[in-house]
Amino acid sequence: MANGTTTEIRFLEGPQSRWEEFKFVIKAAWEFIKGFRALHFTGPCVTIFGSARFKEDHEYYVLTQKLSGEIAKLGFTIMTGGGPGIMEAANRGAKDVGGRSVGCNIVLPHEQYPNPYLDKWVNIKYFFVRKTLLIKYSYTFVVMPGGFGTLDEFFEALTLIQTKMINAFPIIIFCKDFHKELMDYIEKLIVAGTISPVDLDLVLLTDSVEEAVEHIKTNSIKQFGLKYTEAKPSRWLFEKRYF
Repeated sequence: MANGTTTEIRFLEGPQSRWEEFKFVIKAAWEFIKGFRALHFTGPCVTIFGSARFKEDHEYYVLTQKLSGEIAKLGFTIMTGGGPGIMEAANRGAKDVGGRSVGCNIVLPHEQYPNPYLDKWVNIKYFFVRKTLLIKYSYTFVVMPGGFGTLDEFFEALTLIQTKMINAFPIIIFCKDFHKELMDYIEKLIVAGTISPVDLDLVLLTDSVEEAVEHIKTNSIKQFGLKYTEAKPSRWLFEKRYF
């Protein structure tokens, strides 16, 4: 016997244009292809997330610049969202020591321009494509102070690692004071039983550049057997080296 309530419900009609959906799929696929071609020779990266709003005289900018330089000395390419603030500081730190610096810049209505410390960058229209590219080439994720976007990128990477959709790459959260409430909330999730206590082991919370560098050496370079090499461009794909 049919439920009286469900038989009386009239469902709303939303956008259902198959042609528009097909065009979106093509556009998204092109964004991925564009990103893959642009970033193919980046090598193993460390991606640094953080706010676009900090100026170069801010303590978080200065700290990020120093940390990025030390990571670049390990042979990693520094990857960011390509914009200002923490992103610029990270790319700048890499350039300061002669390291590689790349960006995956988001195209926004108010125009986010690539910062001047990038060897290579690609402009991406969709946030979900951009996040995939930032994650695809990374062997470590560093979370600096930031806003909604930084938290989104942090939890995206953390969820993929927790669910084993990607390898257990190290995640380093910098600035204990800034992230205290965030870590308290994660502890609350453990108490509530919505995550496991071992999930807390997926992140390192620190204020120490030296500790972060050692963590990357052990849990990225050694764990994944990274070696120094040179990628060779493919002539028939019209590729060229940009470093």
